[in-house]
Amino acid sequence: MNEQTSIWQRDYQSADFAELCNALYERELAQLSVYSLSSAASIQGRLKSLPHYIKRTANSMLQVQTPLKLDVQNATWSAKQSLHMPLNGQDSESVNQWYLSTPLHYGLVVPIAKDSTILLDSIDRIDLEQQRFRTNLHGWFYLTTLEQNQATGQLLKPNKKVMTAACSGHCWLNAHRANPLTPSLRELLLSCAINWRNFKQSLAI
Repeated sequence: MNEQTSIWQRDYQSADFAELCNALYERELAQLSVYSLSSAASIQGRLKSLPHYIKRTANSMLQVQTPLKLDVQNATWSAKQSLHMPLNGQDSESVNQWYLSTPLHYGLVVPIAKDSTILLDSIDRIDLEQQRFRTNLHGWFYLTTLEQNQATGQLLKPNKKVMTAACSGHCWLNAHRANPLTPSLRELLLSCAINWRNFKQSLAI
């Protein structure tokens, strides 16, 4: 009986994996069709790397432990959306203190508020001398009030509500809930690195 159950489980997971990959391929190819890439070589490079990242993302989404619900057909996470953008306790002093209270590490997944939604990014450079770090897409964030942040977005401290909103693409228009946005392939992969038990550590993906 256990062996039979294991066989059925593998078949189910295989079907989910295939469906996730199909959804991700459809989405990425649709986006590539409207990108204004500079040359054929740019498109070829992106297409060449797609299978690796799509398979890695699909596999990670099936394996990661998360409080979110996986929508296999659309390759997205879903969760109940807050009435308002979850920004309570996200003043600059509280945020800076959260990031200063523990040693930072490369690859840490961080949430950033931008244009009425919350996006996922990761730390790719740390400058201890100036108490700042750089995220992959949004630039440098200073953790003191002496320097003015030049990053494109508002750095947030991770908590369950914030990370749930970011992973699920929740957004708000005129302080009201709007239809969720579809996270990018990169954000989906980052969502699988979130350690929901300790946001100051990342999971290996």
